[in-house]
Amino acid sequence: MSILAATPSTPEDAVRALLESERVRGAFRFFEERAGEFDEEHARICAVPAPPFGEGPRAEYLRGRLAVCGLPDARLDAEGNCVALRRGRARAPLLVLSAHLDTVFPAGTDCEVRREATGLMRAPGIADDGCGLAALVALARAFAECGIETAGSILFVGTVGEEGEGDLRGARHLLTAGEWAGAPTAFISIDGPGLERITHAALASRRYRVTCRGAGGHSWGDFGVPNPVHALGRAVARLAAYPAPKRPRTTFNVGRIEGGSGVNVIPREARMDVDLRSESPVELGRLDAFFRRAAREAAEDENAARRSGTPPLEVDVRLIGDRPGGATPPEQTLVRLAVEATRVLGTRPFLDCSSTDSNIAISRGLPAVTIGAGGTSGNTHTLDEWYDPAGRDLGLKRALLIALGLVGLA
Repeated sequence: MSILAATPSTPEDAVRALLESERVRGAFRFFEERAGEFDEEHARICAVPAPPFGEGPRAEYLRGRLAVCGLPDARLDAEGNCVALRRGRARAPLLVLSAHLDTVFPAGTDCEVRREATGLMRAPGIADDGCGLAALVALARAFAECGIETAGSILFVGTVGEEGEGDLRGARHLLTAGEWAGAPTAFISIDGPGLERITHAALASRRYRVTCRGAGGHSWGDFGVPNPVHALGRAVARLAAYPAPKRPRTTFNVGRIEGGSGVNVIPREARMDVDLRSESPVELGRLDAFFRRAAREAAEDENAARRSGTPPLEVDVRLIGDRPGGATPPEQTLVRLAVEATRVLGTRPFLDCSSTDSNIAISRGLPAVTIGAGGTSGNTHTLDEWYDPAGRDLGLKRALLIALGLVGLA
């Protein structure tokens, strides 16, 4: 039985009660005293590349580390997630404590961590989400080495496919198709640095790949043949003119555009990837409909201007990502625990909306939040990404308080 179930206390009372536990205070000291070890573990995790759809080596590394941290049954599931159950006295409540394995960087990227005299760590993916994975290992160690037993159980998970075209496939499989589908009672994702942010709202998004194909030809001799790049340019111009509202916040982005083989060649094919987001499902629907119509009309306009006798362009608009939205209400126990745990550690919390692994849980009605791992970072998603581990212990303490508030000390 959890602390919350055992007494008529509020989530706020539960956090304060946990702070009186000698085992919790011992774990807090552990986080402070082993800071250097956590930094080294962090560097080792990040040095194992995890490009999109290539997370296997990092997942296997995490499996090995969790196994020696008191979770011998750690394994990879059918989607490639690393899963490890820490059993409590009972199977339920069952909390998923997760971080994502993948980075945005392609295969071949040098992921070795560069350490500076100030303590700063630099490497692609060092903060997103290397610090979350390091937190999972640190928390698993704390449970094992500080003798923390729980009433409920915790499923440690390193997920695949959180970034980009991964479309949250790891969290989606875990919660909808894998052996754990339907079992968790709450979900926490540790993603990136910081302590103030509590992401309780899931930012919905849709992502498209638009492909235009035509006959191609010579830029001079075949002028008038419809040009796939020109068609995409027309579509981009239409999208750029869309009156996106500031409230609810709604955004669009053409993140990649490619095609053609030379400056004097009419391309046979061109492609672009487009990201659409909104805090409002209604606004996202409007933007989505506008974009699909703009892509179709852009191809029609290019075809209308083609030289007589030349074949028209074909356009394909393919959905490559669909992240559901929703929110865990602020008054829900998990959110209140996260807010109070942040406050008692001396930081002012704020509730946030973003797109993370928690989107899948939230869309299925499962209480979920995404929190930072402590520390600070910058230049995210660039080769010069950095992480400062100062304050990492606060992130670990907060995660421990929230987790124990949900599953309870035994």
